[in-house]
Amino acid sequence: MGNKEKPAVNGDPVVLLHGFDGDALMAVVRAVKSAAGEAGIDPGSIAFTTTTPTNLEWKIKALIREVRKEHEYFQENEGKQSG
Repeated sequence: MGNKEKPAVNGDPVVLLHGFDGDALMAVVRAVKSAAGEAGIDPGSIAFTTTTPTNLEWKIKALIREVRKEHEYFQENEGKQSG
């Protein structure tokens, strides 16, 4: 695509969490993954993110794109060790 903007955000799932920390955050992530599995959605396909002072200023489309990009990178590189 070169320097052109990426196409509109597709239907890949993203969950944005705000105001959760520690055990509560992990409990919500586990609950979403469990419910997704029960609904026939691959829990591993879901990208999770939390708000930050920086991303609170972003447009939602940009945030979703960035989160999906990071999720796909980590999925592709899971288990790989550098060196």
